[in-house]
Formats: sequence, C-alpha cells, structure tokens
Amino acid sequence: MGTATGSSFDTETLRRGVEGTTGNTLLSLYADDAQIRIIDRNTQPSHPKVLRGRGEIAAMLDDVYSRDMTHKLDRCVVQGDHAAYCESCEYGDGTRVLAESMITLRDGKIAEQILIQAWDE
Repeated sequence: MGTATGSSFDTETLRRGVEGTTGNTLLSLYADDAQIRIIDRNTQPSHPKVLRGRGEIAAMLDDVYSRDMTHKLDRCVVQGDHAAYCESCEYGDGTRVLAESMITLRDGKIAEQILIQAWDE
C-alpha cells in the first residue's frame, strides 16, 4: 500500500477491482471528477479517447466487465501521489490484451489516468 497526498491508495482494492467480475470495486477508487485518456490502435496519442467523470468511467467499466474475459493485476508501484500498474487480460477465445496505466492520485483516489493498451489481432 502506498501513500498519496496524505491519504493511502489501497493497492489490494485495486487488485480486487481489476480481477473482479464487475467494475464496481474498481470504480470506487476514482475521484468524482477523474479523467482517463485511453491510447490504443484505434485512439492514437494525437487523438486519445478521453473519459471524464465517474459516469463515463462507469459506462466503460460496465462494458469491459460484461465481456467474456479475465483480468489480472500483474504489478503495481506507488510512489507519492503517482502509481503505475500493469494489467493482463484474456478473452474466452484466447485473445490477449495488455494494458499499462500511469495514474495521478488525489486524497487516495485516482484523479487522472493514462491507459495504453494493445491486444492480439
């Protein structure tokens, strides 16, 4: 567990959230005004997909966790008000996804996230 701006960021909750079957636990780690920038094959660095606020983040998590796939938190490093983690996923058909995230923490919650993901094609 790491410390962020006077409050702790709960990496065990992050693990339970990532590896869970719904996005609810993971959503609880985000600040109300959190922002996620997603960079992948379809939303490249010059035009990332940007999710603003817990409502948009919840919709994305609902979509992801409704799919036939598993998620695993491979590693997480917390230093001050920043953290980074690696997540590996696998669809039921064997397609694999790897996601790397860099997050900025505020009062122990995720305030900003940059997520870079790649998947088998």
